Amino acid sequence: MNTAEFVVVANRLPVDRVVGADGSETWRTSPGGLVAALEPVMKSVDGAWVGWAGQADLELEPFVANDIRLIPIALSEQEVAEYYEGFANDTIWPLYHDVIAPPQYHREWWDAYVTVNRRFAEAAAHAVAQNGTVWVHDYQLQLVPEMVRALRPDVTIGYFHHIPFPAHGLYAQLPWRDQVLRGLLGADVIGFQRAQDANYFLAAVRRRLQYNVKASIVDVPGETGSRPVLAKAFPISIDTSPYLDLIAKPEVQARAKEIRESLGHPKRILLGVDRLDYTKGIRHRIKAYGELLAEGRLKVEDVTLIQVASPSRERVDAYVHLRDEIELLVSRINGDTDTMDHSAIRYLHQGFPREEMVALYLAADVMLVTALRDGMNLVAKEYIATRADNRGVLVLSEFTGAADELRQAVRVNPHDIEGLKDAIMTAVEMEPAEQGRRMRSLRKRVLEHDVNAWSSSFLEALSAVRARHA
Repeated sequence: MNTAEFVVVANRLPVDRVVGADGSETWRTSPGGLVAALEPVMKSVDGAWVGWAGQADLELEPFVANDIRLIPIALSEQEVAEYYEGFANDTIWPLYHDVIAPPQYHREWWDAYVTVNRRFAEAAAHAVAQNGTVWVHDYQLQLVPEMVRALRPDVTIGYFHHIPFPAHGLYAQLPWRDQVLRGLLGADVIGFQRAQDANYFLAAVRRRLQYNVKASIVDVPGETGSRPVLAKAFPISIDTSPYLDLIAKPEVQARAKEIRESLGHPKRILLGVDRLDYTKGIRHRIKAYGELLAEGRLKVEDVTLIQVASPSRERVDAYVHLRDEIELLVSRINGDTDTMDHSAIRYLHQGFPREEMVALYLAADVMLVTALRDGMNLVAKEYIATRADNRGVLVLSEFTGAADELRQAVRVNPHDIEGLKDAIMTAVEMEPAEQGRRMRSLRKRVLEHDVNAWSSSFLEALSAVRARHA
């Protein structure tokens, strides 16, 4: 395969392998924010994408899908268990999300993380053209920037961190804290979702490595002198075009009406859409809603909560326990409050295609985003993009990256159940004029600051680095 001027490195390829009943193999675009964010960028440049195909022990040659050159990385069953389910999702994920669940520290997981990061780095170094650009994504690959730099000092390297970065008091727990910082500092530009995350990272660099930090620039010492690294916030967004197209389709609008009819035409539909993850605050949201019903502040005949919880990391113990807890809570509330004609909670442990999600957004009067910690939360922006009538209310956790931008949402501390209950009531009872005032402002922000604006701002920062090196 020819080299590419622009190489994206991410844990997963942007497509999923689908094997038909006859054994035929096809590839379909993966769901998820990262793919939606980067696919438009990849199609506009001479690019290649390095990533895992999502299945253990699958050896694949480079191929083209959706007009993007793809370079698959093979992972063994043991590497999936130790690098991905272990270090990435049972060490880094809980640590970086404020230890909502306790992180596990195992040396063999770290060894697998190093090994797999090196494999990704070598593939990227082989794929990128002379003086090209490599853009590394997310917490699974924090060592890759330094490794690519060692192999290909001619290339410009970016890294974007999609999840939160923790305060130093938490980050300092990581046994391999210095190695991870050096890995990230192999990049020329390091992007974060929030200014707070960038500040936490810079504080860790200052305290752990004693590098000189001035504003957003780190002076990274090297054999040939110091090298400046930019670390700052580049808040990610969505590609709004598909959402604007779908809300105009009569069949999607009809489906939204069907959803309301199937629920018995409640006065208000509340909606939660999340991966089934302990960081998303699903339990807090359902608990608050259940208490409102029990107290008589809401009536099951008037209000229904739809909770979509798509399956996630089903082999990690913390996620197995979380599913059991949420499903027990839903069953109790429904058992206590349901009537023959109305259900308090419609719980859906499954993923849905985008068309169905847009219909759900159109049907919902109130969107509940109550994450305990979230890098951004693109669901909040998707909901806003669909509200062309400027109706609807967004209840938004102040611990999401989106809260920095979406200031006209009803902001809430999801740990405060009484405050969360009051926020839900504020949303349910909000007058149409107030909904319109808030939603117009929110839509202006989301439509103007879309994924193209995000990628352009990051790539411009990388271009500035490349210009300095020229």
